[in-house]
Amino acid sequence: MYQFDSRVRYSEVDSGRELTLPALLDYFQDCCTFQSEDLGVGVDYLSQSQTAWMLSSWEIRLNRNPRMGERIRVSTWPYQFKGFYGYRNFKLEDAGGNLLAAANSVWVYMDTASMRPARIGGKMEAVYGKDLSPQIEGEWSQRKIPISAIESAERKAPVSVARCYIDTNLHMNNGKYILVAQEYLPEAFKIGRLRAEYKKSAVSGDVLYPAVITEEHQVTVLLSDEKGNQYAVVQFLEE
Repeated sequence: MYQFDSRVRYSEVDSGRELTLPALLDYFQDCCTFQSEDLGVGVDYLSQSQTAWMLSSWEIRLNRNPRMGERIRVSTWPYQFKGFYGYRNFKLEDAGGNLLAAANSVWVYMDTASMRPARIGGKMEAVYGKDLSPQIEGEWSQRKIPISAIESAERKAPVSVARCYIDTNLHMNNGKYILVAQEYLPEAFKIGRLRAEYKKSAVSGDVLYPAVITEEHQVTVLLSDEKGNQYAVVQFLEE
């Protein structure tokens, strides 16, 4: 397990002074990035070896949003590698060790020269594969999100992929899809669980065409290109 301590900043909270969902995702992504850097398989190593970890799916359970100024601890650990898939858990705790949020994620190890999945081995397997921690207990959903009631989807105005959405892989960062999708939630919607499935990487200059499916206690946002090919599916489930 890898962890770091922090404090909720003013820049990370909403109008209610609680940590925003995109900020939580940033904490989780930063935590696994810190671990990779400390193990010598971070951004520079991936660039030199022409490989990358691409997020395939998130599932995040929210118990309580920490408030501005609150001290928190972020933790992450891989629990399984299989073929070209890596499986990783995350958790966010308060100063008393109470669980605020937990996440399960599935990653694909990619050969960036061929843009095809690559079998996990070599140094990557050596630094991670011998010291895996158990998966967080409980029922986790499948990687793929089933889409129902698609005939009721409401089309929204297109969203351009701005340069500020792009990360070191030159793709739209995983958290930015959530940032876009969250805008379509009803104002009183209280998120209890988030699922996200990533299908195609958007790059600077691409345009997202959102479609929103609203059901009881659930909102699903499809972010697609102009031909209907999906970049990501984001699903919010109410408390």
